[in-house]
Amino acid sequence: MSRIRRNSRLPLFVSIFVMVFLYAPILVLVLYSFNDSRYPGAWNGFTLKWYRTLLEAHTVEARDIWRATRNTLTVAFSATLISMVLGTMAAWALYRFRSRLQKFHQALIYAPLVVPDILMGISLLMLFVNLSMKLGLTTIIIAHTTFCISYVALVVFGRLQDFDHTLVDAARDLGANNWNVGRRVLFPLLGPGIIAGGMLAFTLSVDDFVVTFFTSGPGSTTLPVQVYSMMRRGTPTLINALSVIFILVTFSVVIVSQRMIQKRNSTHSRV
Repeated sequence: MSRIRRNSRLPLFVSIFVMVFLYAPILVLVLYSFNDSRYPGAWNGFTLKWYRTLLEAHTVEARDIWRATRNTLTVAFSATLISMVLGTMAAWALYRFRSRLQKFHQALIYAPLVVPDILMGISLLMLFVNLSMKLGLTTIIIAHTTFCISYVALVVFGRLQDFDHTLVDAARDLGANNWNVGRRVLFPLLGPGIIAGGMLAFTLSVDDFVVTFFTSGPGSTTLPVQVYSMMRRGTPTLINALSVIFILVTFSVVIVSQRMIQKRNSTHSRV
């Protein structure tokens, strides 16, 4: 019986099915980004004109895409940096202190994960309107930071579960002040978790549509909102080319960050 299970091809078939299910849409998108037809219904031959149109930005659509891309990256980097700082502090507070107030704090951390995006977007919009804040990049950054903090805090908190606090005590016994403890002990050990949380926050910020739709204003359109608008007008060709570029950039960032984390971990293991 064990020999039959060991020689079964079912795991292979399941793995192939999952890979096809996940990556077939991406392959279709990459293929149609080279389609000479303006519409995805028919294949009219291989071309690079959509990439040239996108990179040269001669058309109004291409300029709108790059303007939206610039807004998206501005929001994503800002929200990621803020959430990495606040999320790490929140995770450290949850790890170090135990009280009834911390239970409420933990509930606040989990709240953005379970609240539907549309409710969060509406509530943030009402907040900004009541505060008489002009909708724009600032309100989008605040809105993205509210849910990015939760993801960073949970990732860093998971990293802290395996943290040996005696290392901090040992560093203080050797005369290290709080700055040196944080720079030489805490950050090197928590760095991979902080980076992983920041990457997750960056990805979620770039990909967000619902919250951004409610909290954006004139001139602050981000890429997901721009893509939605262009798809409604039936012009997906430039979006396909831009998606391929973003896929390449994303994979490059992930590969580089993984190598940095592996190099840092191997350095600490040798030490």
